[in-house]
Amino acid sequence: MAREFTPAEAAERSIIKKYRKELWNPFTAAVTRYELLRPDDHVAVCISGGKDSMLMAKLFQQLQRISDYPFRLTFLVMDPGYNAENRRKIEENAALLSIPLTIFETSIFDAANSVSENPCYLCARMRRGYLYHEAQRLGCNKIALGHHLNDAVETVLMSMFYSSKIETMIPKVHSQNFEGMELIRPMYGIREEDIISWASYNGLEFIRCACRFTEKAELLKDKESLSKRREVKELIRTLRAVNPDIEKNLFNALHNVQLDTFPGFKTEGEHHSFLERY
Repeated sequence: MAREFTPAEAAERSIIKKYRKELWNPFTAAVTRYELLRPDDHVAVCISGGKDSMLMAKLFQQLQRISDYPFRLTFLVMDPGYNAENRRKIEENAALLSIPLTIFETSIFDAANSVSENPCYLCARMRRGYLYHEAQRLGCNKIALGHHLNDAVETVLMSMFYSSKIETMIPKVHSQNFEGMELIRPMYGIREEDIISWASYNGLEFIRCACRFTEKAELLKDKESLSKRREVKELIRTLRAVNPDIEKNLFNALHNVQLDTFPGFKTEGEHHSFLERY
């Protein structure tokens, strides 16, 4: 009689078997392609409690088991002011998936919700700073965030539509404020729909954005308060009906920028014109 797997074992097996092509392969490909890990790295795997970061934790655990070189992991949760239900859900899911958490508290939600303009931007900036600080205090030299392929392609469209520039997030970046620290995005090549599929297949339910600003906007159906990212998600979903490869093409385009065809670009803080090489 076959042994029954625990929820953690079942989730792990599905990553390397059923979802090997969709999850495991792009994860390890990103680690290799972008040189995200080095021997003896100590990575703070930052867990928000959502589907992306929880999956990232399981991917890192599997990689650590089979890696040719040693590296350490700390599964770091920053509580920015979750309500009791969300905090409990994060802890229960971590226990279910055998993810040992290191939790620290802040009052970021209170601070972000006290401002009327760009609370999401302020929240994101503060969360990043707190994560860097705590990770460094714990002896880590890298923090890992669960941004995926859709985040990357949505960001470049948002920058074009709403900021009049072309930019996106990159797979790794040095911290400007915390010396010796680096941010890595090992899920850079994983599609969001495959993350959702993995969670559904394993019967897992995770928290979403738990801030009071987002909850209020959704409750009131206030279109002006909804995020620009959600608008871009809807646009991509519409385009996918005509071109099923739209997300893949957008993602590949990020790696194939033809600077010779741009009238202007900016690098290291300086603007340049095509006329400099005309």
